[in-house]
Amino acid sequence: MNPLILDCAGRPLELSRPRVMGILNVTPDSFSDGGEFLAIDMAVARGLQMVEEGAAIIDVGGESTRPGAADVSIDAELDRVIPVIEALCDATDVPVSVDTRKPAVMQAAVAAGAGLVNDVYALQADGAIDMVAGLGVPVCLMHMQGAPGTMQDDPHYGDVVNEVGDFLQARAGACIAGGIARERILLDPGFGFGKTTDHNLLLLQALHRLVSRGFPVLVGLSRKSLIGKVLGLPVDKRLYPSLSLAVIAAWQGARIIRTHDVHATREALDMCHAVMSMATQALYEPVETG
Repeated sequence: MNPLILDCAGRPLELSRPRVMGILNVTPDSFSDGGEFLAIDMAVARGLQMVEEGAAIIDVGGESTRPGAADVSIDAELDRVIPVIEALCDATDVPVSVDTRKPAVMQAAVAAGAGLVNDVYALQADGAIDMVAGLGVPVCLMHMQGAPGTMQDDPHYGDVVNEVGDFLQARAGACIAGGIARERILLDPGFGFGKTTDHNLLLLQALHRLVSRGFPVLVGLSRKSLIGKVLGLPVDKRLYPSLSLAVIAAWQGARIIRTHDVHATREALDMCHAVMSMATQALYEPVETG
């Protein structure tokens, strides 16, 4: 398998350059867009709009993981995500991922057409590794200290960069031992999940160290509270700093940028890629002196 092409259930996701993952939350309580896309037709229309704007993959989630979020039952989560995934997979060839921590939802979502599992719990739920190994789709493993309900109460680390990297490396090793092919594994440092503002800034500053561990890296920085803490901006005023953070992540090697604002993020990443991919030859003829 080409390491730069992720096989998402027969739908290729090419990763030779930074790609945009469009966020589609079909929840009533997500921190930024909760309640906007509860109706199936509205959710599907939003997903297709993001495809038109340049999303390389659409991430469908039916359970909010914002700080303090309540758990959602399996049946409720299935009711929210499965009809949307089915409709999107019928309407577009762009890969669809499912944002879930529940093995039963992973199974149903892949049966409905999803080609990637995006798990904030890094497949730590009972049976999750076996489930994804059997499904044969890629998985993104995210770091989170604690659980959504309490993760921001008192996050603490001795060395946040090493601890997050070591955790993800260990989870990747457990997945490989459990039958998931290495080339199907992505890592996500989990910005905002059990981390203070300083932790988030340190992680982003050193993101290249996670990239150097040899797995494609996905990041989610769009509209995060990090921006509110640093700049004092409300959620609906965080586009420009979100773009700045996306470019910083891509410059250090992140391959997938998860965002609410697809069009603007894609343009920012395309410009970033143009600079990054420029050959190292001299741009101008040398000036002869003497």
